[in-house]
Amino acid sequence: MPTLPEPFKPGGQSLMVRRVLFGLMAVVAVALVAGLIARFTGGGHPSQATPSATSTATTASAPSSTPAAEPSTAPTGPATTHPVAPPPHTHDPVVFAKAFTQALWTYDTRTASQSQQLAGLRAWLTSESTYADPAALASQVPDPTLWDRMRSNGQFATGRVTEAHLPAAFNQAVAADPTKLTVAYVYAVTVTGSQSITWTGGGRGDEQRAITLAVQCRPGHDCALASIAPTVYP
Repeated sequence: MPTLPEPFKPGGQSLMVRRVLFGLMAVVAVALVAGLIARFTGGGHPSQATPSATSTATTASAPSSTPAAEPSTAPTGPATTHPVAPPPHTHDPVVFAKAFTQALWTYDTRTASQSQQLAGLRAWLTSESTYADPAALASQVPDPTLWDRMRSNGQFATGRVTEAHLPAAFNQAVAADPTKLTVAYVYAVTVTGSQSITWTGGGRGDEQRAITLAVQCRPGHDCALASIAPTVYP
């Protein structure tokens, strides 16, 4: 079966973005989360696998990192009328990250086009263009040609989330200087779980997945996706 190009390719963002996000670098200027900042500032990214015609792969004041209950809006299986579940109304980055990850890992090429799937996921992005990273999101979805091949094979997948937390290094950085977080209110959240993939005549059972996300949760506003880190941080 054909494979996709590696997702996290080097790319550039505007000088304005780099300047605005300079403050965030003080929060996550720890080796463990350096890749997340590289994503925001247009740095290079290590390679990871993306969905193919027969399989998919992952890769992702400070609130408590205790696992929170999953919102009722998180999808429980492949969608039909709406291929991607809508974002939940939550101010908790951990709850949001769990819901988004389940939506990301769940798809059905039999009932949704590639453009519908991508549009549904883009609805989770922050409306602040300075921090929204649609390229990182798009890299998680097969291109239209591959999506059509997956549809020919009747491929669909169901994601399951088991745990989510703020990486230790992120918590330590925020604790050292909480004021730095107020620049953009972007939190790093690592989510783990599994994905079950099925296609005509075959399939793969629950495969372990993990991803680290950048989630924006400004006070008084629902959380939204900012970016997806190029690697997974514990």
